[in-house]
Amino acid sequence: MRLKNLAPQPKNGKGKAYDRDRLVVMVRDPYWLHAYWELTRQAVERAEAALGHRWHSARPVLRLLEVGGSSGKAASETVIRHIDIHGGVNNWYVDVQDPPKRYRLDIGYLSEDGKFFMLARSNIVSTPRAGAADTIDENWTDIAKNFEKVYAMSGGHSPEGASSELQELFEERLRRPMSAPVFARYGGGAGAMLAAGQRQNFSFELDAELIVYGSTEPDAHVTLQGDPVQLRPDGSFTVRFSLPNCRQVIPAVAQSADGIEQRTIVLAVERNTKVMEPVIRDAHE
Repeated sequence: MRLKNLAPQPKNGKGKAYDRDRLVVMVRDPYWLHAYWELTRQAVERAEAALGHRWHSARPVLRLLEVGGSSGKAASETVIRHIDIHGGVNNWYVDVQDPPKRYRLDIGYLSEDGKFFMLARSNIVSTPRAGAADTIDENWTDIAKNFEKVYAMSGGHSPEGASSELQELFEERLRRPMSAPVFARYGGGAGAMLAAGQRQNFSFELDAELIVYGSTEPDAHVTLQGDPVQLRPDGSFTVRFSLPNCRQVIPAVAQSADGIEQRTIVLAVERNTKVMEPVIRDAHE
């Protein structure tokens, strides 16, 4: 049940339980979106109650929608596909095609007969055209370097109005208001902070992602975890996955164009991250 439950499950009084539901999407590059969510236990309970007997066979998914029309006008939305996800994580990488396009994501549960119960809806994002001079590939550890670009591409300055969840998420991760200049956090050095009579909290975060790559015949059909993979003209491919702090199994299947031969490779990956106790030294040492 833990894999099905998208709300965090604190253990022994440890772990974070969220007090609201939100889904935020950011653009990484022309072909990848990064979804981040926070969901409450009550939201999952509402889904279970609403789906009734369908709940037992329902699965947690991200619903990818293409948004038609131009910014600032009434937009139509078309469901592109449903992406299976699981509990125990709070973010997912979503591959998209044919840039530039506009997208939105919903997160929720999908029953076997197609009934979808939505837990949260994201902001609208616009992917840049392919081959743009500089692609976006930031993690939170270095997003401050050019967060304005990521924020803008993720709909932060959209005529439809910026997503409050998007701005709040950026401010939480950057640890400052969006309106403040970048050097307010990184410039001036320790001397400026001490002169102000304040010590800024020392932060250190570490994250990881998994890049799976391979090659086959250019006309083959390849899937990873059941999802089709876009092959390059030479038959090579690269797929990014989130790397949660657990063990995950990624089956890769390649089938020849004529359907006669099929090969399967199972990749098992485990991440084990341990946060050590901080060491606080005397300032006079």
